[in-house]
Amino acid sequence: MQKWWVAGYNARGDQDNRRDLSIVNILLTNDDGIYAPGLWAAVEALEGIGKVVVVAPDREQSGVGGSVTLNSPVRAREIVPSVVGTQTWAVEGTPADSVILALESLVKDADLVIAGINGGANLGEDILISGTVGAALQGYTRGLTAIAISLASLRPVGYEAGARLVQVLAQQAREGALPRPALLNVNLPPVPVGQLQGVDITRLARRTYADTVRKGDDGKNGFYWITRTRPAWEMVEGTDVWSLRHRRVSITPLQTDLTAHDAVPGLAHLCGRLSTLVMPSAHLAPS
Repeated sequence: MQKWWVAGYNARGDQDNRRDLSIVNILLTNDDGIYAPGLWAAVEALEGIGKVVVVAPDREQSGVGGSVTLNSPVRAREIVPSVVGTQTWAVEGTPADSVILALESLVKDADLVIAGINGGANLGEDILISGTVGAALQGYTRGLTAIAISLASLRPVGYEAGARLVQVLAQQAREGALPRPALLNVNLPPVPVGQLQGVDITRLARRTYADTVRKGDDGKNGFYWITRTRPAWEMVEGTDVWSLRHRRVSITPLQTDLTAHDAVPGLAHLCGRLSTLVMPSAHLAPS
């Protein structure tokens, strides 16, 4: 096999020695569950690009964000894969659990983490509760290139476009064209490959909608059902939502720093006031 070499960077941003790209170890996961068709469409697309290992939740885990199981053991079992020859683990846990188990125990050697192909978009502030993004985040925080990829349809008729994009992105990662570490949130509109209008690097859109709560009773106990109303999105060019509405692929680079840097100067005056109110003795002049 031909060898590719590229200068890589570790999690601190220091340049590493050249990495041998003739073999790429790819960890594939999702939040739709181990038998989701989008997951296996991605496995098939990655054939020939690298060695793929699947470690994913054993059931649907959408909306759990980056939650990690800490109060009970997490179990994993190796199962028969839907694509022959693919090492596959089903995890009784969250998407984040799956990636942690994979990178710390089951797989260890991974160059690239891909979460998807998810059924349903992950846009704007919704990334904060996305299990797909939460899974990719665990790869990113360990210094890897991590990609969360979603198809903006809850009932996809096919994964051709998403699979092709997974293939191309993995190839770009293999050739060193993607930064490491990196966390990319990728969304595709639900259209055939031939109807895609381009690719944009975007920012997260803002949206306004209220979660609604329906109260019910099953004859034994009352219950509450949380549902989401249709959102009103910020339709501004440059956002992920705008790109999807215009049949374009959205790629949003994410980071873990959630600090509202613009708000820091405006809140600085509170420090002295709060110190006086909370710790008055600290401000008494010495006798």
